[in-house]
Amino acid sequence: MTGTCLETRGFRHGRSALAAAVLGAALLIGGTAAHAQKITVWSGYPEMEPFYRHVADGMKAKFPKLEVAIEAIPLREHEKRVALALASGAGSTALLIELNSASAGRYLNNDLLPKAPADVAKFVGNTANFTPFFAERASLGGAVYGVPLFHGQVALFYNTEMFKAAGLDKPPATMDDYNGYAEKLTQRDGSGKATVSGWSMRLSGGGQGVAEKFWINLFQFGGHIIMPTADGKWKATLGTEAGRKALKQYLVNIHKTKTVTPEMPADAEAFERGQTAMFIRESWVIGDIVKKAPNLKYATAPLPRGSMSVPVNLYVSAKGAEADAAWAFALAANEPDNQTWMLKTIGWLPNRTGDYSSVTSAVPAFAAFVDNPKSYELFAVPALDVSDEILSRVAAKLVAAFADAKLADDDKGIDALLLATDTEVNDILKREGLLGK
Repeated sequence: MTGTCLETRGFRHGRSALAAAVLGAALLIGGTAAHAQKITVWSGYPEMEPFYRHVADGMKAKFPKLEVAIEAIPLREHEKRVALALASGAGSTALLIELNSASAGRYLNNDLLPKAPADVAKFVGNTANFTPFFAERASLGGAVYGVPLFHGQVALFYNTEMFKAAGLDKPPATMDDYNGYAEKLTQRDGSGKATVSGWSMRLSGGGQGVAEKFWINLFQFGGHIIMPTADGKWKATLGTEAGRKALKQYLVNIHKTKTVTPEMPADAEAFERGQTAMFIRESWVIGDIVKKAPNLKYATAPLPRGSMSVPVNLYVSAKGAEADAAWAFALAANEPDNQTWMLKTIGWLPNRTGDYSSVTSAVPAFAAFVDNPKSYELFAVPALDVSDEILSRVAAKLVAAFADAKLADDDKGIDALLLATDTEVNDILKREGLLGK
């Protein structure tokens, strides 16, 4: 569960604590060195560069000697440079490193990134600033290592004109609704072949993405690909009723009602071109629509149960005054005004609890991402070294299953496939000493 509203008293207290922390760090920097402090921000999201420049510009008054270099490159390249730098030692460069919690886990487990200072840990642990979901994913073993910044989260995007034409006046509320809506929304040619999919589902592409999108649908049925065990380890849990329901939903839409096919245009591009009526995706699509399909009539809605979230945090690899400056920058990035600027200008979702009504009132599509009901649940891919390998293995099994029309009427076959996938995943976990009982 995540909160998006903040009581006035808590908001003021959180902001005051942040200001005090930043000021304290500023005084420390001013008193420990006469030369300029230099830090470099490493980002895997090029679109975040204007945000970091905005934060740096806002710090100039309190940090006149602070020099900030921003190096934002595509995510996969970013992950490679971080791995190389931390494995060999970051050298003389003071780094503020942007990492999602799952990727950061391997570095924290191997003591390659330091714990946060006490004042930063106190800020992160304050429930007026972050829900436990985000605070825990910036921590390890109860110790804070990073400062939460932004996250990816999914919601339903739907074409309101297509909904109206199909006689639908509200978004689907259950997974059963998704099936019925997809049938009503699919547009077909004279031969009955779908020309506009009713529901664009991730059926191919990058392996990990296929598994992640399936996991999101699986979660709506109450399931997970892997789950923690009582002994603090993990176990595959696809071979369940929830797993069967989730996979069967894909198979029914592909092979029975034929509302979507692997060959049809998919994802944001298809939605923006009017080639699908609805799909599930992250908030970045909002900005993409503004650029590529500004006249598109659409709305967003939360999913039935909750969403996968990919929390991104800021970590520091530096010493002395540069480390103080880097932590102060991470705190400044979390000032309420900066968090609102990030949501409005960049489109990534703030991890910090706050009032973002100024953004949602101007762009209502953001409401499905930041104004979720209290019962809404978030989950994240576990921070395991083998998470990527597991998701890739699961995705390969799923893609093969999506192509097997016979499975659509074969519950026993679905169960057997899922149990076999569980066995493969558990073998990976066992190999790494992570398999629980």
